[in-house]
Amino acid sequence: MNARDTYDADDFLLAYDKVMAKWPAARETASVPTPFGTTHVTMCGPADGPSLLLLPGGGGATSASWYVQAAELSRTHRVFAVDLIGAPGRSTPDRDRRPRTVADLSAWLDALLDGLGVSETDLGGHSYGAWIALHHAMRAPDRVRHLVLLDPTRCFAGLSPAYLLHALPSLLRPAPRRVRAFLEWETGGSVLDPDWLALQEAAAGFSSVRPVTGPRPAPDALRGLGLPVLLLLAGNGRAHDASEVAARAEALLPHVATTVLPDVSHHQLPHAMPPAVSSRLSDFLGRSGG
Repeated sequence: MNARDTYDADDFLLAYDKVMAKWPAARETASVPTPFGTTHVTMCGPADGPSLLLLPGGGGATSASWYVQAAELSRTHRVFAVDLIGAPGRSTPDRDRRPRTVADLSAWLDALLDGLGVSETDLGGHSYGAWIALHHAMRAPDRVRHLVLLDPTRCFAGLSPAYLLHALPSLLRPAPRRVRAFLEWETGGSVLDPDWLALQEAAAGFSSVRPVTGPRPAPDALRGLGLPVLLLLAGNGRAHDASEVAARAEALLPHVATTVLPDVSHHQLPHAMPPAVSSRLSDFLGRSGG
């Protein structure tokens, strides 16, 4: 293993801060204690605005990834973007207690919202973060007004075998070159923000806590979800079949609006989401009722 294959905390934080600098200048940060560790949160928008909590995907994703949407969404909402406990970022897991079940993840989010002084929130997530958000909305629907699922994985369909096969090298032996090769394959060689890509590479080898996994949500639980849901899918993604995900979600969720984003891959989200989609998201969050 050479030096470029070794995780360096200083290099990671420099790359993290470089992407975070793309957020609105008025952003703030907070470290919120929870039973599972301290959660790092980046905040912007009016203090008295309706809250919007955003969860990143897994792997090297962090709260920094929402920089394209932050300015638009913070016009009307108090935006809270979270670094997942035990994943790359500035959150710090507790040594003795870490999330091990879906119930733990939901308890972590409840404690986080309590620590932020938020009784109910709009909730959004990308990929693995969308899986967490969906499970929390089903377990605590009284705390969630609107739900945004951005190319959610393992919610309505499984990951494709080809995606898993290409992801395997960077999962088994994380290294910047393997992360780059996987992202180049999944995005079809599209031009990626070099600062965002550098952050994904810098996260390789981060000593992550094993993420909580589990089955897809039960169909009956999805049918009982009375919240308005916006489902945004990567039309050119390789994680799963977007049309299959859309069909299953529309058959199960009673209040879902689905949009397939053409020419966008799974790992171009959320940072390379077309600007018009941020306005679509704001319009959805501005609606009342289900």
